[in-house]
Amino acid sequence: MSGVPVDRPRVVCLCGSLRFGREFAAERKRLTLELAIVLAPEAADVPVPDPSLVRALGELHLRRIDLSDEVRIVNPGGYIGAATRREIGYATTLGKRVTYLEPDS
Repeated sequence: MSGVPVDRPRVVCLCGSLRFGREFAAERKRLTLELAIVLAPEAADVPVPDPSLVRALGELHLRRIDLSDEVRIVNPGGYIGAATRREIGYATTLGKRVTYLEPDS
């Protein structure tokens, strides 16, 4: 152990378009240095994704939201796509705190 006391850390789920990989990485690093546990999707580079796999990965991400205290939207330029809007709606229904990298327009 490092000897640094850590209370129950905040759990933050990152949501947003995976095309913003650099921004996801920067936000993951920033939150980790704030001693948060960060949950985020991973880009699955498959040439032609199976629709059932796409649905399953979407459901998996909702389980990350279930586990989180906060949902952080990675939205450079204010961009929020349909899948991310669905995740925001889901998080809001659960009463999760939703925050944005950039203000939601």
